[in-house]
Amino acid sequence: MSSESKKSSSNGNEKLLTTEEQQAKINEVRRLIGTAALPEKLSIYCSDASLARHLRARNWNVKKATKMLKDTLKWRSGYKPEEIRWEDIAQEAETGKIYRSNYVDKHGRTVLVMRPSHQNSKSTKGQIKYLVYCMENAILNLPSDQEQMVWLIDFQGFNLSHISVKVTKETAHVLQDQYPERLGVAILYNPPKFFEPFFSVVKPFLEPKTYNKVKFVYADALNSKKIMEDLFDMDQLESAFGGNDATGFDIGKYAERMREDDKRMPSAWTRGNTLSTTQAAVVTVSASLDSITLSDSDPSDNKKAEDLMGGVKSEIVSPIDAAVSTNIGDNCSASVHS
Repeated sequence: MSSESKKSSSNGNEKLLTTEEQQAKINEVRRLIGTAALPEKLSIYCSDASLARHLRARNWNVKKATKMLKDTLKWRSGYKPEEIRWEDIAQEAETGKIYRSNYVDKHGRTVLVMRPSHQNSKSTKGQIKYLVYCMENAILNLPSDQEQMVWLIDFQGFNLSHISVKVTKETAHVLQDQYPERLGVAILYNPPKFFEPFFSVVKPFLEPKTYNKVKFVYADALNSKKIMEDLFDMDQLESAFGGNDATGFDIGKYAERMREDDKRMPSAWTRGNTLSTTQAAVVTVSASLDSITLSDSDPSDNKKAEDLMGGVKSEIVSPIDAAVSTNIGDNCSASVHS
């Protein structure tokens, strides 16, 4: 393994670590969590790439990253985001307020289009459940060499009645705490002037890394076209964002796409043998995660980390790799990317 120093592509100040130092921290988080004893889906989630994202989100602090991962595992154990299906959220999706586009950006990243003015529900619970479904679907469709997505937010028709601090706060929580380092960039396209004061109100909910990924883009600004051209193939980009594709959102066709993706999801979370999921298993997972104690020191910040390099290497393949693998059922043939 190369000793070349690497820095995460994430925004914000971050430790500059060698590949060996990064792997040592990943091994230490894995040891503290005890991933070998986790149920299948949670152990699949705990790939090296997934642990690295939690570490990057916490500036490679093992204690903070372990706590974050523990909370995420408890959330996934109870919420079961990978089991949400189209029929569970179809009503929320009817207006096209959030959908995965049929194009990607120039880096191959999945694009989630959001139109807050198309809000059709007053249920925060329902809105967040649909957001989680969209996040899981976007991750499922990432290529093997990408782990982040793009949010493209269209403010056409947006007014004060569409503002909800509660939903915005919950959205930030889901994105930052349950899907760390999954957002590559969020483009706020043509937000009205009154949105900027609102954004100042919700800014404290955002971590610096997340805030730095937000770009305000205005159709009449000189540099806006360049921002969009640098990110997207303009022939594929929707006309609402300055592109050349005038095709609108079709709920019927979109529903077909999502149902097909739903069929792929179970294989993405299986390593060849099916383990039954029971309420008792959920309770056991929660109890075992609660038993994790974290010391004030970060063992991988000192020489002890070097001893961890001989630790267990993850053989877990991510749900994304499983989905994009030529043989979905053969997770061993895919590269770690979760």
